[in-house]
Amino acid sequence: MLTERLRRTPLLLAALLLSVTVLSACGSGDPAKTPATGAEASKEPMQGGSVVVAVPQDPDYLDPHLAVASGTQEMMFNVFEGLLKPNEKGELQPAVAQEYKVSPDGLTYTFTLRDGVKFHNGKTVAPEDVKFSYERLMGKDTGKPLSSAFANVEAVDTPDAKTVTVKLKKNDVSFMSNFTAAILPKGYDNQNKAPIGTGPFKFVEFQPNQKLVIEKNKDYYVKGVPYLDKVEFRIMPDAEASLLALKSGDIDMYPRIGNERIAELGDQFRYVEGMQNMVQLMTMNIARKPFDDPRVRQAVNYAVDTDEIIKVVADGKGTKLGSNMSPVMQKYFQEGLESTYNVNVDKAKSLLAEAGLKDGFSTTISVPSNYKFHVDTAQVIAQQLAKVGITAKIEMVEWAVWLDRIYKGRDYDLTIIGLTGKLDPHEVLVRYASDYKSNFYNYNNPEYDKLIKAAQVELDDAKRAQLYKDAQKRLTKDAVAVYIMDPNFTVAMKKELDGYKLYPIYVQDMSTIHRVK
Repeated sequence: MLTERLRRTPLLLAALLLSVTVLSACGSGDPAKTPATGAEASKEPMQGGSVVVAVPQDPDYLDPHLAVASGTQEMMFNVFEGLLKPNEKGELQPAVAQEYKVSPDGLTYTFTLRDGVKFHNGKTVAPEDVKFSYERLMGKDTGKPLSSAFANVEAVDTPDAKTVTVKLKKNDVSFMSNFTAAILPKGYDNQNKAPIGTGPFKFVEFQPNQKLVIEKNKDYYVKGVPYLDKVEFRIMPDAEASLLALKSGDIDMYPRIGNERIAELGDQFRYVEGMQNMVQLMTMNIARKPFDDPRVRQAVNYAVDTDEIIKVVADGKGTKLGSNMSPVMQKYFQEGLESTYNVNVDKAKSLLAEAGLKDGFSTTISVPSNYKFHVDTAQVIAQQLAKVGITAKIEMVEWAVWLDRIYKGRDYDLTIIGLTGKLDPHEVLVRYASDYKSNFYNYNNPEYDKLIKAAQVELDDAKRAQLYKDAQKRLTKDAVAVYIMDPNFTVAMKKELDGYKLYPIYVQDMSTIHRVK
């Protein structure tokens, strides 16, 4: 068996993930080496202090095994860790585990736990905690897996005081990324109110609609980090209020600030910018008329001018997409799909007429009100759809309502959202599989399902990449959604802060943030 001691697993190949100043058609640099805009090279880091970070939404759950919202992961990445953990390059590295082995048939994973890793309650992590965590995700006691991926786990064993083995029912090349799932203390049942993890920060308090506070874990096994004593994630759904708070000094850091506001702030702040590995899209509810007709979905695609959206909403700082994958995924990304539905008003009208809708129709675009970027996008799209006879009303919904009614309940016509990037292409594309529990598009295509299942077990990486490219082509051909862009990610922070790292997933890693002398 192959031993992989502190091995770095390059799940997302390097170059684009390293960009700090990547624009839609410009150059790139390494965030570890390239100084942020308007700032000199990093000065000596200081220990201590606190930071206030603006975030647009409450966590949906504090329990990491129940949470589905990316905004929850954004904050709680600092509290929880798995056996493995991604770094800023998208590489999986041992965390709670020190090393691991994979059997030649790919079915058995053997992990050796790292010495001295403690939960935030002071208890040392043991193999029984890993077994408890994974069996919870498997739904062993309930019969209902909390994670669909863990339904493929046959058994979790603890042969000795430092070892955990995980045996799969069938081969799954993409399963490695699931070992980032949070390890929780066995028997602790208050995770959703007072969560306990192993990360660099400990949970302190959560006040809904106000703040989530974490503090330094002094027993963290990585020496020297974190630098900060405390971090407050302040819940600020209003983008204008967040901007004013940054200007006044009431907050220290504003992630995902609108690119159009940078010029307004000037050089008094430090900026970090790069691609997000996100897919902004307008999805259509395929189970609801008239979007069950592919001609209508194609017409909507021809009506939407994504170039205009990127220019108006993202200030030109976004990468145009044609399917459900960002070019950050490099070798798995299918190029050229972004030109499939170049804006064509006449073609859109013709397709609507073929579908029996020559006079157009009325519909509703439901948008989470706490994401100004998506609201602005909806306004532009509504104007574009009007040109082909589609009257689109914009419905602003609170985030909790969006999660419950639209994402879980699938009660909507059209919605605009950003699907965050993952560490493996399977996680990105399995969302459209007919049996995937969160397939809120209601897409059902046996040919697509076949491609995803084949890719999941394909050991030849080149063949696997081609299967995922074929899956992207299928999504585009079926016009499952309007794929808009991967918008550039910009963070604005006070100049006395440094050490920010961009990740190819939706997180704020506060462990390396520090004040400079």
